Amino acid sequence: MREIQITGKEEGQRLDKMLAKYLNKAPKSFVYKMLRKKNIKLNGKKASGSEKLQKGDQVFVYLAEETIEKFRQEVKVEKQKIPLSVLYEDQNVLFINKPYGVLSQRAKPSDISINEQIAPYAVEKGWISKEDLQMVKPSICNRLDRNTTGIMIAGISLHGLQTMAEILKDRSLDKYYYCIVKGTVKTRERVCGYLIKDHRSNKVTIRKQKIENASAIETSYEPMATGNGFTMLKVKLVTGKTHQIRAHLASQGHPLLGDPKYGDKKINEWAKKRFSLKGQLLHCGQLHFPKKMKGCKNLEDRTIKAPLPKQFEEIATQLFGRESWEAGM
Repeated sequence: MREIQITGKEEGQRLDKMLAKYLNKAPKSFVYKMLRKKNIKLNGKKASGSEKLQKGDQVFVYLAEETIEKFRQEVKVEKQKIPLSVLYEDQNVLFINKPYGVLSQRAKPSDISINEQIAPYAVEKGWISKEDLQMVKPSICNRLDRNTTGIMIAGISLHGLQTMAEILKDRSLDKYYYCIVKGTVKTRERVCGYLIKDHRSNKVTIRKQKIENASAIETSYEPMATGNGFTMLKVKLVTGKTHQIRAHLASQGHPLLGDPKYGDKKINEWAKKRFSLKGQLLHCGQLHFPKKMKGCKNLEDRTIKAPLPKQFEEIATQLFGRESWEAGM
């Protein structure tokens, strides 16, 4: 028999979800069978598995030690393979400034991405123990394209993961991006449209009218600096769909400088020769949290900022002058 004490890191999840992590090699049918037979109890009482766990709850697993070990595989901590530029951290969340060219998540097992660095970093810093990893999996909560830089959100505790997922879903978290686009934008704009994704080409198309299988999108942007036929924009991502900023701005006649998929080929060739620019200048530079939150109260009304990458700064300075763009940051 084993007794599992629920701590603040695990509270808030369903009992069956917790058991699926603890007995991670057991079929779901086995877990529910053990619940029905009262071989697994919550606080000494029969449980269905749908109960929400609270700090201090006790889960009793009345199984032979050999059976528990048979259905339980220890979660191992990988070594951290790339350094993290951390903007803010606490026991629940981690905010990272993602560099250019790094994946958010693995596309194949051999890839190295930000996501696999979260757990080893949190363990090294003491935010979570190796034992905690058997019940909670620290991971990223948002994704950025490989060649998009800026703020990535990661949850360390279950509380952090659930809170971040909630505010991303209900769009109460304000996300701001910086980019340099073709053309002169003089006024603040808020544009709507419909986005269709082609999974084979991993490319999206923007339409003004709603069509089947299209997702409604909304993007707000304002000029920070103009000059030399370009504009630096501060973009508020109202909805968050694949390639939304890149494709939506291109559909407005303002493709991002350096964007290989939706950009202007001639301008991109010029930028490659002049600045050695290989990809789009798009940076998630600011997050602003809602004034009232159910969880992670220390983040209420807080702003997290990530400085521009060095190349972005240099290009913006050459095109607009440093004082011009820096005033809007």
